[in-house]
Amino acid sequence: MPLSVPRFAPLPRDARDTLFLLGVIGWIVLLQSPHLPAWCTGLTLAVLAWRGTLALRQRALPGWPWRLGVLLLAMGGVWASHRTLLGQEAGVTMIVLLLALKTLELRARRDAFVVFFLGFFTLLTHFFHSQSLSTALGILVALLGLLTALVNAHMPVGRPPLWRSVRLAGGMALLGAPIMLVLFMLFPRFAPLWGIPNDSTLGRTGLSGQMQVGQIARLAQDDRIALRVEFEPGQRPAQQALYFRGPVLSQFDGTEWRPRHADASRPVLPDSGLQTTGPGVRYRLTMEPSNRPWVLTLEATPELPVLAGQTPRPTPDLQWLVPRPLTDVTRFDAVAYPQHRHGPAQRELALQADLDLPPGFNPRTLQWAQDLQRQLGPETPAATYVDTVLERLRSGGYRYTLEPGLYGRHTADEFWFDRQQGFCEHIASSFVILMRALDIPARVVTGYQGGSLNPVDGVWTVRQSDAHAWAEVWLAERGWTRIDPTAYVMPARTDTVERLRPPPGLFMGALLRANPTLLAHLRSVWEATNNRWNQWVLNYTQSRQLDLLRRLGFPSPSWTDLVQLLATALVLAGLAGAGWTWWERRRQDPWLALLQQARQRLQRHGLALPPHATPRQLAQALAALGGDVPGASALTAQAWQDWLLDLEAWRYDPAHAAPATSLPALRTRWRQLPALPPLSTPASPHVRPSAS
Repeated sequence: MPLSVPRFAPLPRDARDTLFLLGVIGWIVLLQSPHLPAWCTGLTLAVLAWRGTLALRQRALPGWPWRLGVLLLAMGGVWASHRTLLGQEAGVTMIVLLLALKTLELRARRDAFVVFFLGFFTLLTHFFHSQSLSTALGILVALLGLLTALVNAHMPVGRPPLWRSVRLAGGMALLGAPIMLVLFMLFPRFAPLWGIPNDSTLGRTGLSGQMQVGQIARLAQDDRIALRVEFEPGQRPAQQALYFRGPVLSQFDGTEWRPRHADASRPVLPDSGLQTTGPGVRYRLTMEPSNRPWVLTLEATPELPVLAGQTPRPTPDLQWLVPRPLTDVTRFDAVAYPQHRHGPAQRELALQADLDLPPGFNPRTLQWAQDLQRQLGPETPAATYVDTVLERLRSGGYRYTLEPGLYGRHTADEFWFDRQQGFCEHIASSFVILMRALDIPARVVTGYQGGSLNPVDGVWTVRQSDAHAWAEVWLAERGWTRIDPTAYVMPARTDTVERLRPPPGLFMGALLRANPTLLAHLRSVWEATNNRWNQWVLNYTQSRQLDLLRRLGFPSPSWTDLVQLLATALVLAGLAGAGWTWWERRRQDPWLALLQQARQRLQRHGLALPPHATPRQLAQALAALGGDVPGASALTAQAWQDWLLDLEAWRYDPAHAAPATSLPALRTRWRQLPALPPLSTPASPHVRPSAS
């Protein structure tokens, strides 16, 4: 006996539409979940699941005491997490909770409209945290879902399939896309009115303004992109020369390195004494948001343009600072000079600050420095001490590792004499401490080193895992000189793209074993696409708007030209919309056209019919005449009635209509219907109301 497969009854229209809307809201919440407290995501999904269960079981919605209790619980959670009910983070959390709670009183269409527009508003809050391509794609899916639910709410009669609402919503979105594009291209960008406000108290992943042992090791496990660089053909420097300069750390308290110049708002900053030699390297750099006030540049970059309305200022240690943190994708063109010299040529009092060491730290390192001075002699050049220490790093059994363990109070002592292993920060810090103990001015420089070439678009990509720390020592007649001690411990760290990485997870490990190149290729394609998004969308600034107007023929464009051009485009769009509406009104529905032709033929036959009679009413009018139709056989009258009822079924019950009731088939049958002879006197049959 064959097994019977159980068939589930279709859900009622209200339950189906409610579950679809709850699914869309759930997707919106999941997009926001990385930026919400864990309890908020859990409570929101629990409320949505509760509302979905009520819809499936067709139970009554909870009363106001339940809703009030959940609302007070949500407000208490927001206060406990943010210590306020106002502000960006607290406000977004509250909006997400209110969106979920509103579904518990989703009774009428007006309640659904409130949910729709709360959903649209919640979608906008995603851009507070990210404007990346992946975020835009996720929001696009949610937007299509909300539009589908909105279209579905405007179809209150019958049970229209969801795919029809999806198609209509997609068509509406495509119709609005040209207007959206015009607004994006031409709407004036007035800084700081244009843009997304950012909460300056929020930290972003990236380099910090201070360095403690262990910090950059954490960044080395972060594979996200920090910056992208485009070089002119044939001008990209060698791998070991790609140093992107960030914070320069000169002050050391025994546990932490800090910068001396960290404020670009100071009225006067000393000159760096930069002298460039050799050819320059032109490059275009795109920085991801860092929420930091420094600008990463390829060493050494003597000039920078205005960035996001801020004028960068160089510090004496070749670091570039801006007055406010950079909270958006930043792009600029510059020229770097790999061959350069900076700093004083002769020893002066200002270098004393780069010799300071706190008392009570690293006694064995200080003793070793004294032993070296006695061994090599007091007149030994500083470069000789540097070479001696680097030779020890090269041949002394030191090891480069991502997990050197937890260091104690005397970090340099532990590195030189105990562990003999570490990451770039351990190596650079220990090297600088030893140089200062040898009476050689030295400091730590942090930034990024190396990177990798994206084979899809040819853009040089620098990741957080390329974060690096190196040293600078001052040498007479040469000034500040870059020394990367890590390169002597592990040359592959700077000469190639090799990096120490944590082991992959189970799934990623299996994928890499199955196809080692597939994952890298997919990542390259995605990053190339995301880079285009950054260049053409996120970096579309006011200057690029004005460049567009110049290409359109405006000799000296300004914001007034943008407003005039935008107004003209909107007027033309309005006229086009009015013309399309007029054409739509004049165009007759093909189904109504067939019905009108049938009504006219029956009226010419002599039947007196209401002006808006339905197909069923027309069929009833023919049936009411019965055998009084002169010259017409019962077969002819029956053919007319069948055709009229099939016409009604095609419009109002297509799921159960016969194949012969398609619109082309109905047109063919219309032309084949036998003619009805006119009545001798107009008949006024009783027309009953249609059952449809």
